[in-house]
Amino acid sequence: MQLVILSGKGGTGKTTLVSSFAYLSGKESIKVDCDVDASNLHLMFEGRDIEKRPFSGSKKAVIDPDACINCGKCMEVCRFDAIEQGQKAFQVIERSCEGCNACRVVCPVDAITLEEEDSGEMIMTVLKDESYLSRANLFPGADGSGKLISEIRKASLQLENAREKLIIIDGSPGIGCPVMSSITGVEYGIIVTEPTQSGFEDFTRIYEVARHFRVKSYVVINKYDLNPDMSEKIEAYCKSRDLVVLGKIPYDAVVNQSNFESKPLVGYNESIAGREIKKIWDSIKSEMGV
Repeated sequence: MQLVILSGKGGTGKTTLVSSFAYLSGKESIKVDCDVDASNLHLMFEGRDIEKRPFSGSKKAVIDPDACINCGKCMEVCRFDAIEQGQKAFQVIERSCEGCNACRVVCPVDAITLEEEDSGEMIMTVLKDESYLSRANLFPGADGSGKLISEIRKASLQLENAREKLIIIDGSPGIGCPVMSSITGVEYGIIVTEPTQSGFEDFTRIYEVARHFRVKSYVVINKYDLNPDMSEKIEAYCKSRDLVVLGKIPYDAVVNQSNFESKPLVGYNESIAGREIKKIWDSIKSEMGV
């Protein structure tokens, strides 16, 4: 069974919720951090990396200077301005190349090839409680985040007894390709939102995406007490669509301490937000029947 935690944008408290769920579930769950552009779930736990694998999400054109006849056809056809005249032959500007293959097609002497480029790293981590965290780092400026997310999710499913455990997924923020890779095939989802106008609009968009992928969705309103009127608007929207609001988390300064000390919020007994998250965890377990 898989549970994904989503948000329409970054900064809503999604990873705070995920780290608490991961802490409460212990080794009965497998954790997956799908926010590969800014992976940070591992910072909240002690652990050791047991496997690292390179990831190639794209190809780049490479020009053989010895075979190039300097005809310039490759530069003429490139729509990304990724080819320039070098001292001996034409050369590719790697950061601009999209791997579209047009240059290779028009080259009359087959001097151009497309080669795999390492664009990230997949990491499997064993946490202190003996559970596993599947995560990755996408290199700055690299492409292929959706494919990378699919790979780390696949790696989590290949772990021993994975089918018998709950897989908790820290989904990518937003509504783009990485989010679709995060939620495809997932049974349950929690959407974390906050009581602002932009937060509400982002929430409605990610809900529509989750609904399209047939994810059974629930809602958590974070820092609800900072804007009670907007919180009521979110609740009214949920009621009109038969969406269950699992809980409303109050603003809590202990969250800052939790982040500073890199510890899950539910580990702080004095945290009012942590106590509410425990109730939300019990509620979602009941909804999932685990």
